[in-house]
Amino acid sequence: MRRYLSIAAVVATALIAILPATSADAASGHVLTTGKVGGPVVKPGAVLKASLAKGSAAVFNTSLGKLTCTKSAVTSKVTSNPATPGIAKESLTAQTFGKCTINVSGVAVGSVTVANLPFNVTVSDAKGHPVKVSERSKAKPLLTSFTVSVGTLSVSCSFKTTAISGSTSNKGNITVFVKQTFKLAAGGSFCPASGVFSATYGPLRDASIKGSPAVFVN
Repeated sequence: MRRYLSIAAVVATALIAILPATSADAASGHVLTTGKVGGPVVKPGAVLKASLAKGSAAVFNTSLGKLTCTKSAVTSKVTSNPATPGIAKESLTAQTFGKCTINVSGVAVGSVTVANLPFNVTVSDAKGHPVKVSERSKAKPLLTSFTVSVGTLSVSCSFKTTAISGSTSNKGNITVFVKQTFKLAAGGSFCPASGVFSATYGPLRDASIKGSPAVFVN
């Protein structure tokens, strides 16, 4: 009898040692943290920023050529960051592009601008850490406009989509978008009917905290 009581006591002690830690982790774990996985919680209202990952470019491929921007940056504001498992929500308030060129002889890129901001952003802690950037309303889709010049002629082409999907990685704290399709919204016959957008942003940092620590998805 004493032997069974002793075994039960050992098992109970082991459970006591394990369960409180497990419960504490579950209670404190949130989708977005700073510094490390399981680090300090990113607070609603936090401002997150990222430029293109080192050595990468934002690329818009079309039937008429490939437009490449070696500078781009995004800014978003966290609106909710629930406990895991869950989906964090953000508002994409700014996206800029610079140093853009196109691989078409005689054509120069004037500007690349994004309209209808802010956009909705969701970041999930599900497998692959999927990210989605979507329109706020049907009247305000994700809209990107390119101005190019051919000699003295200037042409503007605008492309739209309802949403783009990507994924995040804690290795480098990057967000990756691959071949996301946009369709022509406005422009002349010179403009292609559609294009695909690819870019890698990172590291993503919490600019509202001193030192701007990197943001992790748990």
